[in-house]
Amino acid sequence: MKIIKIILLLIVITFNNQSFANDHNFDVWIKNFKIYALKKNISEETFDKTMSKVTFLPKVIKYDRFQPEFYEDTSTYIKKRTSKKKIKQGIQIYEKNKNFIDKIDKEFSVEKELLLSLMGIETNFGNYLGKMDIISSLATLSFDKRRSDFFTNELITILQLVEKGIVDHKILYGSWAGAFGNFQFMPSTIENYAIDYDKNNIIELKNIEDSFASAANYINLIGWNKNKPCFIEVELESNTPKNLLNTSAKNINNKKKFKYLRKYIINDEKYIIDNNYIGAIITPDKDIVPNSENLIPAFVVFENYEKILQWNRSLRFALAVCTLKSKFTNEL
Repeated sequence: MKIIKIILLLIVITFNNQSFANDHNFDVWIKNFKIYALKKNISEETFDKTMSKVTFLPKVIKYDRFQPEFYEDTSTYIKKRTSKKKIKQGIQIYEKNKNFIDKIDKEFSVEKELLLSLMGIETNFGNYLGKMDIISSLATLSFDKRRSDFFTNELITILQLVEKGIVDHKILYGSWAGAFGNFQFMPSTIENYAIDYDKNNIIELKNIEDSFASAANYINLIGWNKNKPCFIEVELESNTPKNLLNTSAKNINNKKKFKYLRKYIINDEKYIIDNNYIGAIITPDKDIVPNSENLIPAFVVFENYEKILQWNRSLRFALAVCTLKSKFTNEL
């Protein structure tokens, strides 16, 4: 019994020492980061008012190490995010804002069904915007070593946006990773694609006007092709070459004309797809889900699918977005 108590005491002491070390090192990091930020055209006034309440958030590190996309099988992941309830919620959003959403659809040449799908999966139509202090989240991830360069750039970007008066630092609450608004824009996405659509001199990504216009502008500018296919689920022949199978969202390789891929698809005649479309095969569960089969599930993905990957670099996320989009198409 004494041994157990000693072990527990050592664990508590170790945890407290680590927490103290993190807090101390984080304070040192903030002082050094301020010097760096001031060199990036951020005034001391903006830095102080924006960073004055920043704290190290241990939960953010925990979330960064465990994300559901990397553990759930594809079927489970998609079903959770494309339910009948979600479709009903999306239809309600559309009916309430029909004229405006139709206008955005035409103006940016991006299907309303895609915009509803992205909003539905990102934030459950604005119901789950996140309550994390974005500045603290970005600072924590910048301080952390795993992806420090990326999050340091994002933190600098959001401070620059505050400096320019484009965003209000007082409302920057969102996801643990620093994403903000109805469509979960990272700071660099806000800088590059967000629009003050209602012309009130500030970008408000929690309202319908700015958020829908910004999302449509983003997906349009990265090359979305309206009314073109995203993916099809297929059953593969057992002799499908391994080099055709993509398991990572980082790079989709071995793209071929659909005419070529047909010979590895069982009952390929049921797919009414232009043979000249360029596609690639993905098997998203392989190498991620324990004991998954090499060829199941399998999908042929097209150019539009890769545009969703630019939005969020996850094979499952892109499949879920396109699946929900198709369901909305059948309902609206």
